[in-house]
Amino acid sequence: MNLNGTSRLPELFVKHEQQLVSSWIEELLRPGNLRSDLIREVEVREQCAELLRLITQAARSGNVASIDTSEWSPVRDMIANIAKTRAQQGFSPRDVATFVFSLKRPVFGVLASELSSDLPALTAEIWTATELIDKLGLWTTDVYQTSREEIIQRQQEDMLELSTPVVKLWEGVLALPIIGTLDSARTQVVMENLLQAIVDTGAEVAIIDITGVPTVDTLVSQHLLKTVAAARLMGADCIISGIRPQIAQTIVHLGVDLTDVVTKATLADAFMLALKKLGASITRAAIRS
Repeated sequence: MNLNGTSRLPELFVKHEQQLVSSWIEELLRPGNLRSDLIREVEVREQCAELLRLITQAARSGNVASIDTSEWSPVRDMIANIAKTRAQQGFSPRDVATFVFSLKRPVFGVLASELSSDLPALTAEIWTATELIDKLGLWTTDVYQTSREEIIQRQQEDMLELSTPVVKLWEGVLALPIIGTLDSARTQVVMENLLQAIVDTGAEVAIIDITGVPTVDTLVSQHLLKTVAAARLMGADCIISGIRPQIAQTIVHLGVDLTDVVTKATLADAFMLALKKLGASITRAAIRS
């Protein structure tokens, strides 16, 4: 540091800008540091040059100790954009953190060449640079983690939508096959999809098939009853199919009251009942010899 206690990093960043960018790229091009299958080298070069320029500009404000001030906002914004983009592209946390932490060796090299004759100043500047790059690296990791959690959340929501399809079996008859555990979040999706389908098709009967539901407990039963009640409010009768012997015994043991709900053992039985409710029937065509 200078005699007045300010860091020389901004000055050295400007003086050795091209050298730092070149050395930074060399570090990133080391085996295992750059995912060339996910990003082009020219793009990385552009990001390194622009980020170093922003870091230099922020550091020249005189505040190198904290990256939380307004002067560092452009740096944080660029790092956040890079972290979010790479999270979407499939980079690992290590890949994203390496992008920032690999700047250490080039910076230390410049400091050593400039301050080798002043050991106390060299030590102080290395510590300042270490703290700065570590903070930037941790910020990158935090943003990446948040972005990954958002992506996972969106994927889970998409899977919920895909795992609860409403099928039109016949004019006025809908089927909703449920596979897997039925929890509160999924029940909400099931209910919304079914009610919307009832509105769109004007269906009079909805079959909720639970053949693929592994277990039925009190909570699952309550979720089913809520869905049936909501469908009835929309003017559609509900039939629950897929009541296996084990599930029937469980429901009885739990004391769940399904007396107001029509249930059938199989989807085929429920479909035949639905047709009967609509005054329709299926007959086997005569086979001509």
